[in-house]
Amino acid sequence: MKLPRRKFLKVGASSVALLAATGCDRMPRELRLLLSLQPKENGPFQPPAHESIDLLTHVLNRAAFGARPGDYEHFKKLGGTLTEAASAWFESQLDPDKIDDADAQYAVRRFETLNEPLGELFEYQEDLLQHELMRGTLARAVLSERQLYEVMVQFWSDHFNIDPSKGDCKWLKVADDREVIRKHALGKFPDLLRASALSPAMLWYLDGRVNRRENMAEKPNENYARELLELHTLGVHGGYSQKDVMEVARCLTGWTVRSRGQPPNFQIGKVEFNPAHHDFGAKEVLGQRIPATPATLPPEERDRLGQHELERILEIVTRHPSTAQHIGAKLCRHFIADEPPANAVSAVAAAFSRTSGDIPATLRALFATDEFREQRGSKFKRPFNFIVSALRATGARTDASLEIVDYLHRMGHAPFNYPTPEGYPDKAAPWMGTLLWRWNFAVALSENRIKGTQVDFESLRANAGGDNGLMAHLLGRKPTPQEAQAYHDSGAGLALMLASPAFQRC
Repeated sequence: MKLPRRKFLKVGASSVALLAATGCDRMPRELRLLLSLQPKENGPFQPPAHESIDLLTHVLNRAAFGARPGDYEHFKKLGGTLTEAASAWFESQLDPDKIDDADAQYAVRRFETLNEPLGELFEYQEDLLQHELMRGTLARAVLSERQLYEVMVQFWSDHFNIDPSKGDCKWLKVADDREVIRKHALGKFPDLLRASALSPAMLWYLDGRVNRRENMAEKPNENYARELLELHTLGVHGGYSQKDVMEVARCLTGWTVRSRGQPPNFQIGKVEFNPAHHDFGAKEVLGQRIPATPATLPPEERDRLGQHELERILEIVTRHPSTAQHIGAKLCRHFIADEPPANAVSAVAAAFSRTSGDIPATLRALFATDEFREQRGSKFKRPFNFIVSALRATGARTDASLEIVDYLHRMGHAPFNYPTPEGYPDKAAPWMGTLLWRWNFAVALSENRIKGTQVDFESLRANAGGDNGLMAHLLGRKPTPQEAQAYHDSGAGLALMLASPAFQRC
């Protein structure tokens, strides 16, 4: 018998609803992601039971975007003590390729542009690229099992900030995120720096593509050279001079990237070195002499030596002690305190120098410091961290919709929207004005008023063992009598906990 289309759709919808009711952890991944569902815990879970934030909770708050329902209990089993469990979790996170992340990877597949080859990105509307880049970043942060990796992706995205609104960056930033930041986020800093220096998006953003010197009267463009020293490596007080900036700019002349509308209109986005635009004269950078390239050499050798000046510059700046100090301070600010403790910075900088910029080894040194272990619940979450941690803590089913991105826009922290090279600030003060919008988001999330996002409050509360267990899960510790009283009196306990001072901090 032929089934009428209307009845077929009705039966199909009922079947999907029935499958969902059985528990989405038992549904096929394809169907879970079609419905924007995250796998739920199979049943009750044990929240933290201490009066204050313990080390495992602290690590999940700082080195991840917070715990999901059941995470604390699951990761607690990694060691005999909380210290051992926290260390085991951290060590596993340092090797993200060994962590099964199939659900997050499958979820991001809906954002097809994120995997497009560089040249084909120009076939898409710039708004679509920007939307999928932001939504993909949000979805990965919420869903990924590789949490430390995602935290470091955010860190390096700020460190090597690119505003996609400038020129061809509208199309090229997608490839930069994939081939520069994500490829090297837990690798070697020198590799990350080199990938950034030769990124088509960075060459556009900081004008490296127009840095040329065809004759002695032409002045090189120093934009990238300045930011390379001031932001990416040595730091503003790293000991370089204006002369160093100009000498670095001279070394980097000749690098360019093919752009839209540039004849012969193919291989758009390809990075090239044009020896006719390079300054082959002698230079001196940070006390290191770079000899002139003789004009009598064969063209191929002269071209090779001109290109090699980029490698020489990167070698000089990555080995400079100020770079280790600058990166160490930024990492300590991000993971420990707005005012990085001097002893911790020294330990992290030493590890960075000793390992030639090995990022996992540097992070291992940071997490071993007393300062990191002791500074618990003191960092104010930036808006992106707040929203992601709220979605994770509530076990929200979400499609990372543009409605959530709009909340990030209103809080001033939408991914890839900062206009200047230093990236989003990593201190509390600039974000204090976002508290009202945080409350609005907490209420909307708890009342299921965000399109594409759903929280099952009753199941969450039941699985946590009731109201006290739910509060302990959200706060990472037992609630104080005042917090518990406010939770019960408010009539909107979930929203109140998400907007509470304790949840706002990590």
